[in-house]
Amino acid sequence: MTEHPAKHFIGGEWIGDGPLCDSVNPATLEALGQHHLGSERLTNQAASAAREAFFTSPWAASPRLRAQVLYEIADRLEAARDEIADLVVLENGKIRAEAIGETLGAISETRYYAGLARNIRGTMQETAPGNFSLFNREPAGVAGVIVPWNAPVTLLMRSLAPALAAGCTTVIKPAQQTPLVHARIMEAITSAPSLPKGVVNSVNENGIAVGKAMTASPDIDVISFTGSSRTGQAIMAACAPSLKRVGLELGGKAPAVVFADANLDLAVKELTHGALAMAGQICVAAARFVVHESIASEFEAKITMAFRAVKVGPGNRPESQMGSLIDLENRARIERLIEQAGDEGEMVLKGERLSDAAFLSPTLFRINDLSSPLVQEELFGPIVSIETFADEAEAVAKANATSYGLAASVFTNDTARAMRMSRAIRAGTVWINSHLRLFAEGETGGYGKSGLGRLHGPEGLHDFLETKHIYMEAGVVGAAT
Repeated sequence: MTEHPAKHFIGGEWIGDGPLCDSVNPATLEALGQHHLGSERLTNQAASAAREAFFTSPWAASPRLRAQVLYEIADRLEAARDEIADLVVLENGKIRAEAIGETLGAISETRYYAGLARNIRGTMQETAPGNFSLFNREPAGVAGVIVPWNAPVTLLMRSLAPALAAGCTTVIKPAQQTPLVHARIMEAITSAPSLPKGVVNSVNENGIAVGKAMTASPDIDVISFTGSSRTGQAIMAACAPSLKRVGLELGGKAPAVVFADANLDLAVKELTHGALAMAGQICVAAARFVVHESIASEFEAKITMAFRAVKVGPGNRPESQMGSLIDLENRARIERLIEQAGDEGEMVLKGERLSDAAFLSPTLFRINDLSSPLVQEELFGPIVSIETFADEAEAVAKANATSYGLAASVFTNDTARAMRMSRAIRAGTVWINSHLRLFAEGETGGYGKSGLGRLHGPEGLHDFLETKHIYMEAGVVGAAT
């Protein structure tokens, strides 16, 4: 177990306030350590500290300071890389290669926005002789960052780094399943010597008390949330009375469309990883294999062999290729879905328990009922449907058959078809002959129930910036007085 309980961080101070709760390793069900639970009072205290820092410190008007701080944070995250990754393996259950990749992604994200912090520019327009409109880009205020458990390092920095680069001060709510990982990241962040007090604050969750307090707080101007569509809808509704800006990266049901001319070995390799990374607990996971009917049998045989060969086990074992689910509750949820898939579709490969801990082997099932909840809803685990299509029009129709639109992939050697499909599919990201490529420079976000706004890339700053119009009549040189 970790030596000290994970605390809150408010106004530049670590605060050990609130009841203690255990954090559990999902691969062993053993307690890893403890963390203090948060409260509405602590959330309001953190929001007040962030608001004071926004209005009284030089942070909002100092892009060079913000860049310096972000570079310092990146350096400290890099120095703690192995320690953070080890905690991710223990507390989240994913394999170490994924934990290292996630940590490196967070470092890259932080450095990327450190560079953008000094390049936030407005515009100017002369609307009539001597009349000037200046359009300035200013920080939106206090940003509330709500972090999910499935990628607690990358998905924190993916919102926090652009918020800080834009000049916002922040309140963070980590996921209740990964408080120890978050505490170690906060140690790295708060050790940045140039970071002013109150700019970054963090309160551990307690059920939904902290999240509710953040959405209700008059001191928080923006909420950036990554998580399920259902929770995103609740957050949006809760923010409506105060008209907070919301950035929501929500659920997905990513179709992978495989045409008859595709390189099947490449498709199987990409989609095995794309479906089973993080045990399928990622919103952009390949969740539906939509395959041309002429190659369906061959594809199914190859993907079944690949799924069956995946070594499922503890993330700290070098031979493990897929880790555990986050907890026993989610294992039981996926087991219920497996039974439903057997009833509504045709089982191809049935997932099984591998221990008393939160492990399940992968599941594949055939289904062609687009109305089934198994097709329509995000399942968020190592369970994937196989569907077929006859022509390109049907492929588009099936790819767009759900209310989600976060990501998709298309496998074909026909470049013109690839471009037609990428245009026709209603998703924020479409990968061609690949799946699950995420990086700081490339925006991600969704259509429909998959959310609002974009994260990553220059557009990742937009949720955290306001545009101010400054109008001035300077007069015309030589005009009569």
